[in-house]
Amino acid sequence: MARMVLKLASLAAATSGIYLYGNKFLDPNDFGVVRVGRAIATTAVITYDYLTSLRSVPYGSEEYDFLKSQVHLRSAERLRELCCANRGTFIKVGQHLGALDYLLPEEYTRTLKVLHSQAPQSTRQEIEQVIREDLGKEIKELFLSFEDTPLGAASLAQVHKAVLQDGRTVAVKIQHPKVQAQSSKDILLMEVLLLVVKQIFPDFEFMWLVEEAKKNLPLELDFLNEGRNAEKVAHMLKNFDFLKVPRIYWELSTRRVLLMEFMEGGQVNDRAYMERNGINVNEISRNLGRLYSEMIFVNGFVHCDPHPGNVLVKKCPASGKAHIILLDHGLYQVLSESFRMDYCRLWQALIKADMKRVQKYSRRLGAGDLYPLFACMLTARSWESVNRGIDRLPVSASEDVEIRSNAAAYLPQITRLLNNVPRQMLLLLKTNDLLRGIESALHTRASASSFLNMSRCCIRAVSTYQRNKSHSLYRRAQISLTEALSLWQINLYELFLWLKGSQLGNWVIALLSWMHHST
Repeated sequence: MARMVLKLASLAAATSGIYLYGNKFLDPNDFGVVRVGRAIATTAVITYDYLTSLRSVPYGSEEYDFLKSQVHLRSAERLRELCCANRGTFIKVGQHLGALDYLLPEEYTRTLKVLHSQAPQSTRQEIEQVIREDLGKEIKELFLSFEDTPLGAASLAQVHKAVLQDGRTVAVKIQHPKVQAQSSKDILLMEVLLLVVKQIFPDFEFMWLVEEAKKNLPLELDFLNEGRNAEKVAHMLKNFDFLKVPRIYWELSTRRVLLMEFMEGGQVNDRAYMERNGINVNEISRNLGRLYSEMIFVNGFVHCDPHPGNVLVKKCPASGKAHIILLDHGLYQVLSESFRMDYCRLWQALIKADMKRVQKYSRRLGAGDLYPLFACMLTARSWESVNRGIDRLPVSASEDVEIRSNAAAYLPQITRLLNNVPRQMLLLLKTNDLLRGIESALHTRASASSFLNMSRCCIRAVSTYQRNKSHSLYRRAQISLTEALSLWQINLYELFLWLKGSQLGNWVIALLSWMHHST
């Protein structure tokens, strides 16, 4: 059956392609028959590979594991080629999969990660067309200069550096002209193909991916929504003087064109750039953790695409302080109050290694009997480390390999769990994995300070929630006192850790040890 589908799809795609490629005025990717044929053919080949390659090999044997890894790799490469060919929505979904480092087999995440640097570029003519249609003027009327080569190209848009007539340097984000029309058809196509695959492989539970794309893509394609998100998060986190969010120029912004203040810096995972520019890597990692803990636990409004191209760092020449520049505000997750409180309490339980509460709040978040797997997915730690306390020891190389191997071994359970948890959890898991990838690149992963910052935010969030729910002045005062004591304990513990790691601390420990031996 798969062979027959493959032959028909390939024939349809090839026949259409011969005519379209021969016509210099037409791009074959604009035509549904080509995109559909290519997607069906790729899906059929991948399905047939999984059905036949592992059929005669004993499950669980070394040979089975080796062959499964090879099938994963071949399938991931085919999926990457499909995304690059169909572009737009396909690349966006492929990038999402590539970010799920500790949830999907490494063969997939490693292969699909390159999609962040292989996004398509629109031509100068296409860019001029979008600006003309949306702003009613030509590029030369709006700008003193406009760089043809984009600063960066993504799946849905690309960004150009330009100078306005009044001399302001700006970043101009312009949507690829065909994405809007193709996106809804692409999502429908993916939905149909995933339903077919699920009929063949009942354990295949990836419909959540299509559901998320359905909900989020229309928001990401509306650049006015992105501008509003940028202003909201800048106001919300105005107390963080290290955070910079580009200002939006509304007078020249539309649903497909967004004009922003131009900001530049090195990517947040570029350790060499930071060392060259005298930027403290640990400070950047710590501040990034503070930033996201505040968004997730306190505000419930979370920037969900922190891949390195969207998070820049730069040292301010005047103050000498390192700034974090947050870009691309199209994708945010709004957390409900009940979800946010359960998530706060779950992380508090994970940090304290309180396994009864880990089980309780994991179940409340939809994990059911898979709560141990859920805890490992959230923390990217082994179950043994979760039981001991995730802040006790940093992740070792062997533990990291174990976690990634388990992503392949427990794929059916992981996909089932992702299908059961609240939709709000899905983008948080992606965000967690992207942040861990940055920490790994900076060699600051699982430092105690990141867990301490999370603890502070959880304590503040839960205390604020409890005060708002309480009608008793005495009870509110009691909650505030408990909050202050808990935060003081964390500050004291942080001071202890600092002393322990400093030269002064070593002298104090040596002195106490000498006094102990003397007596």
